[in-house]
Amino acid sequence: MEQASPVGGSGLPARLRASRAFLEGVRAEMRKVTWPTRPELIKATRMIVILALILGVVIGLVDLLLNVIFVRGVAALSQ
Repeated sequence: MEQASPVGGSGLPARLRASRAFLEGVRAEMRKVTWPTRPELIKATRMIVILALILGVVIGLVDLLLNVIFVRGVAALSQ
């Protein structure tokens, strides 16, 4: 059973109209976007890179701590 097109009608012309309406809606929404200035973009990128580095170090330290607790600690208990 074939489904009805959201724009009306059926077949290729209706799909083309639906695609065109979608792309026009996308264009209208993109005009509403407030794009960051270059300095704002550089500042945000710098903050994200620094945060990623800090998180990487913290996750690495937690991994090392858990490794010591579970692997070496359990091995010490089993002896």
